[in-house]
Amino acid sequence: MTFNKIAVLGLGKIGHLAAELLNEAGFDVLGIDQVEYSGTAKFSTKALDLSDPIEVEKGLSEVEAVLSCLPYHLNIKVAEVAHKLKLNYFDLTEDVPTTQRIIELSKTSEAVMAPQCGLAPGFVGIVAADLAKRFDSCRSLRLRVGALPRNPTGILGYAFNWSPVGVVNEYLNDCEVIENGVHKWVSPMEWTERIFVDGNELEAFTTSGGLGTICETYLGKIDNIDYKTIRYPGHVDLMNFFFHELLMRDRKKEAGEILTNAKPPVDDDVVIVHVAAEGEKQSKLVRDEFVRSYYPRELVGKERTAIAWTTAGSVASVIELVSSQKLKSSGFIKQEEISFEDFCQTKTGSLFLDGFDS
Repeated sequence: MTFNKIAVLGLGKIGHLAAELLNEAGFDVLGIDQVEYSGTAKFSTKALDLSDPIEVEKGLSEVEAVLSCLPYHLNIKVAEVAHKLKLNYFDLTEDVPTTQRIIELSKTSEAVMAPQCGLAPGFVGIVAADLAKRFDSCRSLRLRVGALPRNPTGILGYAFNWSPVGVVNEYLNDCEVIENGVHKWVSPMEWTERIFVDGNELEAFTTSGGLGTICETYLGKIDNIDYKTIRYPGHVDLMNFFFHELLMRDRKKEAGEILTNAKPPVDDDVVIVHVAAEGEKQSKLVRDEFVRSYYPRELVGKERTAIAWTTAGSVASVIELVSSQKLKSSGFIKQEEISFEDFCQTKTGSLFLDGFDS
C-alpha cells in the first residue's frame, strides 16, 4: 500500500538529512524531536517527549509511516506505537534484542515493520545478498564496513561521527556468525584480520548487529558468514584495553562520554564497504567483491559527512521502495530481501553507485 505522510523521529544530523531526502523525494514529512527545532527546514517540525509512548502516539496520529532515528533503546516503544496505529515502521537500529521484539510485532502487523535500514545492518546486507545470488553454490559471505576519519590523529585513529551509545553497544555485545555450517555467537573485538583497500592497510574485527537477519536467512545455504568493523591498525587492541582491562564495559554511559570527548566528530570522513563472496559458478571456484569508499558530498544544498549520507540515504531508499510498492506491504522486511538493482534505481539509492571500486 502506497503512503505519503511520514514522521521522522530525531532530528540530529542523520535524522534531519533523512527527512530532507524524503521531502526531496516527494513525501509529506513531519520532523519530531525532543526540543523545538531551531534551524530552517522545508518540512513541518514539532517538539515532543519521545521517551513517552503516549506523547509519541499523539504525535503520530496523522501520519502513515514513521522513521525512528532515535537511540536504539527508544525504538521498541516507538515500534509498539506504530504497530498499534497500523503505521509503516522503519529504523536504523543495530541492536539485536530491539530487532527481535520488532520481529514479534511484525507477525501481527497490518503494515510494514522494517528495522535495520541504515548502513550496517542495511545497505551492506542488500549488497551481500546480491553477491550471493550470483553463485550456483556460495561457500562464504564476508561483510566489512568502517566509518573512519580520513586524516586520523593519535594512536586510536578514530572519531565518533556515529552515535557513541551505538558504538559501545556494537563493541560489547556478542556477535552472530555461521562457521562451518554452524550458527554461533562469538565475542566482539576478536577474529582480527588485516584488510587492504586501495593499497591502504586496515584491520577488521567482530562487532555485533551488522548482519541483521542474514544468518537466519542463509543458515543451511552458506557455510561461513561473518561481519566485521573496519578500523585503522591498532584500534582494536586499544579498545580491548579500555573496555576490559580498565573495566569500562561496566560503565557504558561514561565510556561513551570519555571516548566522544577524546575523539569528537570530524567533517572529513570516509565510509568503507568491503563485501566478498566465494563459491562455485559453472563448476569453477570464484570470488566476487564489492568494494567502495564513500566520501562527504553535497546533498540538498549542504555538505554532508559520508556516514550521514550513506545512513540516511539507505533508509530513504528503502522507504521509497515500500511506498512505490516494490516491496511487500505488510510484515517484516529483511534487508537481504531487497533487490540491489531496485535500490539503486531510487533517487537516493543511485548515490551508492559512486565511490572507488577496487
